[in-house]
Amino acid sequence: MNARAQIKRFVDDRRFQRFIAVVIVVNALTLGLETSAKFVDQGHDLLTAVDRIALGIFVVELALRFIAYGFRFFADPWSVFDVIVVGIAFVPTAGPFLVLRAFRALRIMRLVSVLPRMRRLASGILRALPGMASVGALIMLIIYVAGVVATNLFGQVAPDYFDDLGTSLFTLFQAMTGEGWPDIAREVMAKEPLAWIFFVIYIVVCTLAVLNILIAVIVSGMEQASTDEIVEMEEQQAQSDQVLLNEIRALRDEVRALREERA
Repeated sequence: MNARAQIKRFVDDRRFQRFIAVVIVVNALTLGLETSAKFVDQGHDLLTAVDRIALGIFVVELALRFIAYGFRFFADPWSVFDVIVVGIAFVPTAGPFLVLRAFRALRIMRLVSVLPRMRRLASGILRALPGMASVGALIMLIIYVAGVVATNLFGQVAPDYFDDLGTSLFTLFQAMTGEGWPDIAREVMAKEPLAWIFFVIYIVVCTLAVLNILIAVIVSGMEQASTDEIVEMEEQQAQSDQVLLNEIRALRDEVRALREERA
């Protein structure tokens, strides 16, 4: 077994991946503690040391993965994400780049690339993005139409919520989340008793129907991602079996050749 194969076996080992996950969690805790002035005053040097040690481990890990996979390393989107997240730490954080210091918290997202189940979940969500965009456009269309209607119907009776289109859109977005919409409806109904018809129809259509469709799209994307992963694993297993079969055939040919030489 050559050195690259040994390194690949090492970085793919579950124990190594668990170690990296623990480092990410520890680094996440230090980044959180750095937001507290009390902890920064008492343990600034310790927090800085832990952060630098974690960063060094991440750099070594990425280097080993690059050595193991070569340029195929960049074919994996999660590997590119890891490089970007870790690389942010080496950008000068002075002057106009000071805002990049806050993006160090993105290192916590590396848990997604390290833990297979979280990676599968994230891949499912990403796969569902096209469908989510269509459902999102439908939601925006419904809110816009409802905003125009609500502004015309309730602009005079409830100017705090429906004075103009922008205010109405924000109110309806709030109602879509289910936050405080009964209070808004009751205030409008105090002057327009039949306003409940508008709110009930809007909540049923936008919240109960369309949002459930959005959830269904996400679940479908996750199922597709799981199916693709199973297919990929089966293909890899088939390739491994084929390699093993070829080796067995080559070994049989060698044995046969040796027998023929002795004969």
